[in-house]
Amino acid sequence: MARYIDEILQPGERVLYSTNAHWIFYFPAILAWIVALALLILSRQATVDWLVLLCLGAAGLAALAALYWTIKGWFHRFTTETDVTNLRVVHKTGFIKRRTFEMALDKVESVDVDQTILGRILNYGDVTIRGVGEGIETIKTIASPLAFRSSITTR
Repeated sequence: MARYIDEILQPGERVLYSTNAHWIFYFPAILAWIVALALLILSRQATVDWLVLLCLGAAGLAALAALYWTIKGWFHRFTTETDVTNLRVVHKTGFIKRRTFEMALDKVESVDVDQTILGRILNYGDVTIRGVGEGIETIKTIASPLAFRSSITTR
């Protein structure tokens, strides 16, 4: 399947920078997989039958939740594209219900980056783009937000 940006490029337009949703979207899944593994190990250590069954059941539920969050995180990352071309900023989310945001670079008034402490450590954050007469758009939890901002503001 072709990327959205490749389908909408105008003649003479080229992609300067691409980024995606940060892997932090997998964090709930990672925690759930750890819990499922810990419960599975605990079930092997238990000596009482009802406790073994309880741990195995809880491990199964945690694994189902982890699988759901893994697929949800993957699908979000797979269906989200954020690109800067030499003419505009393009952000697309969704698969069946698609939402796109495009702003010409010459209409960008300011680009703000909001990062938490964890976001600074793991290099993710929210980027708010303010346009002249075009409103405000916030792109949530993208990887390398400072590099993304620089690709917009450097001309």
